[in-house]
Amino acid sequence: MAETWKIGFISLGCSKNLCDTEVMLKHVLDAGYEITPEETEADIVIINTCGFIESAKKESIDNILDVAWLKKNHTLKGIVVTGCLAERYREQVLREIPEIDAVLGVGGIHKIVEAIESVAANYKAYSKKGKAALVPEDKKYVCFDSYEKCALGGERVVTTGGGMAYLKIAEGCSNRCTYCAIPLIRGGLRSRTMKDIVEEAVCLDAMGIKELNLIAQDTTSYGIDIYGHYALPELIRAICDATKIPWIRLLYCYPDKITDELVAELRDNDRLVKYIDIPIQHISDSVLKRMNRHGTSDTIRDAVARLRREVPGIVLRTTAIVGFPGETEEDFTALAEFLKETKFERFGAFTYSREEDTPAYDFEEQVDEQTAQDRYDILMKEQVLVSEAYNNSRVGTTVRVICEGFDPVSEAHFGRSYGEAADIDGKIWFTTPDDKIRVAEGEMLDVKITDALDYDLVGEALLNI
Repeated sequence: MAETWKIGFISLGCSKNLCDTEVMLKHVLDAGYEITPEETEADIVIINTCGFIESAKKESIDNILDVAWLKKNHTLKGIVVTGCLAERYREQVLREIPEIDAVLGVGGIHKIVEAIESVAANYKAYSKKGKAALVPEDKKYVCFDSYEKCALGGERVVTTGGGMAYLKIAEGCSNRCTYCAIPLIRGGLRSRTMKDIVEEAVCLDAMGIKELNLIAQDTTSYGIDIYGHYALPELIRAICDATKIPWIRLLYCYPDKITDELVAELRDNDRLVKYIDIPIQHISDSVLKRMNRHGTSDTIRDAVARLRREVPGIVLRTTAIVGFPGETEEDFTALAEFLKETKFERFGAFTYSREEDTPAYDFEEQVDEQTAQDRYDILMKEQVLVSEAYNNSRVGTTVRVICEGFDPVSEAHFGRSYGEAADIDGKIWFTTPDDKIRVAEGEMLDVKITDALDYDLVGEALLNI
């Protein structure tokens, strides 16, 4: 091992990918390497990529090219590419970007230290006068172990800050939506055992984590493969029994699997925040059928109605895809009207991304990009009004907030209540009774909301000083 070498990390894509990055960080630190947040100071940069949709692939490639420039023009000695883009386009990545020294698929991240050691050895063998050289392709480190070796869990370095952590409870997906490449990249659903998840939750509790975000490609499918039934409510209770973590949040819960037991858990469990992410993707039955989404428009409406009826104050987040092949003006109008009447507190739209090797790629009646963009703009313009009205309704209320930090420019702290998920929703900006008071990151406190913006809220901390 080159003990003095510094390793930099770039983590792209979703929170599930971030968990993989955190596992790699732990492996690298345990091996004795130093981690640097500055790419210009690193000897080797590891880029954990996303390859889900076109915009994510472009972001991944742009980051690789930026780091490749550092290798050619600066002191960077090696580049390791991991993650979904590497898994999906393994041959192209190596062939088209020769500056890359090692490639690991999603099942190979447990070999990250081996990859680093190989890159270091190749640098010594092929560098000239201290300058990095292009390593012959047959000498590069390549590992594409099976999907089964995806990082389902294990020790990791939590990087999220703000007292929050993600906890991946399953890998892969078996839903087989016709637009989605995830099963091609990460395989079918593989749930972690409840024992394994609870043990990790206990470790996170010991680290002082105040908010635990349970994630998977389809969180509500948890347990069906190993226990024979949807076991998410049982898992939540097991985590609550074993830890004192005050907030547990559910993300990526499919509407066709919102069971009465899960609704009851949301209603009755004070530590399960009244927030749920339920991606609907559309409301037109014909579009849902072509997407191979499980359930119908009635399934979606029923899930929303039960959650709103049984769980007072619940915040619902959803996403929808516009421009899917065959989406007619009538289909889109039905979606727009449903969203307008339902008024999801949190909503994000996406234009359809045509992904090779997915069934939808070959569907007829592909919608042109401008039409898809116009439909996206219509939905998001309406959502600004919904979000604004919801935020205005919260003015004058007092909410529990987890502090994420202090912004010296605005001279205000910022954080989130139960109604805002990290990274995807807005923030609550708040001042303290005394300008000299600094609230610690991860501390929970009460904040009175005094003003509302389009997506953020403003408030005053209620502190005894």
